Amino acid sequence: MTFYILRRVVSAIAVMAMVGIFVFLLLRLAPGDPAAMIAGRSASAEVIAGIRQQLGLNDPLPVQFIRWVSDLVGGDFGTSIFAGRPVLELILQRLEPTLSVSILTMILSVTTGVSFGILAAWRTGGLIDRLLTAFSALGYSVPVFVIGYFLIYFFAIRTHWLPVQGYKPVEGGLGPWFTHLILPTLALCLGFVAFIARVTRASMLEVLSEDYMRTAAAKGASSYAMLVHHALKNAGVPILTVIGISFAYMIGGVVLTETVFNIPGIGRLVVDAINNRDYPIIQSVLILTSGLYVLINLTVDLAYTLIDPRIRY
Repeated sequence: MTFYILRRVVSAIAVMAMVGIFVFLLLRLAPGDPAAMIAGRSASAEVIAGIRQQLGLNDPLPVQFIRWVSDLVGGDFGTSIFAGRPVLELILQRLEPTLSVSILTMILSVTTGVSFGILAAWRTGGLIDRLLTAFSALGYSVPVFVIGYFLIYFFAIRTHWLPVQGYKPVEGGLGPWFTHLILPTLALCLGFVAFIARVTRASMLEVLSEDYMRTAAAKGASSYAMLVHHALKNAGVPILTVIGISFAYMIGGVVLTETVFNIPGIGRLVVDAINNRDYPIIQSVLILTSGLYVLINLTVDLAYTLIDPRIRY
């Protein structure tokens, strides 16, 4: 087990190195000059050249890459080209809204999706199963921003039950904080609920058809014991895998959700940075999200042995 953990950690480091090279080259080779955008349309070629020299954009790519990696290792994510402030400071300022939406979304998605999947598998062919099938088709086919605009129209514009957009920090009270998160959380989690529920249902159906489940039922095991203690644990590997995948998909969904609901999170920060060609912000956010994705995959791999004792590395 220890050797496997070390091997997975080394593999994660190699993946992050490849991601770093890809992100660096992708932004450098993309069309657009940040120096020209800073200088403005009416700037002369001499002014643009001076800004490029000041930003270090005239240095060879290997030199720029080594300097960037050295700063990252030292905890320096650079300075925003347009804001003129440390990138890490800007990210930390936007971290609370993004974490609030993400954590609430995953808690609601996992609890609701797994519960629906278990009920649909236990009552396969029944009303709950058919409703889950219809809900899954809706969750898969409708984009996040369409769901968001529908929720805004119905719950905010028509009924005035919830705020249209914006974010309230936790320091201002749990009530305003929670009410501003209801709509974005619902818009973002519907697709994940459908995804997790469908995989949970399929995994549970496969386990419930096994001989040992029929033996447990013949011995008088309760429905709760059969579903939770026997079936759910043996079906946990694909469920855990799809939960990890949902975390990764949520990174892209947060960007759209924060844009629709005007939430000042990291997603909005990335959108503004892309429009302004702010390389330090884009690179830092991509590296951090990639590192989070690799960490989630590593955690999921290590958790397999805890769920299913048949797995041995």
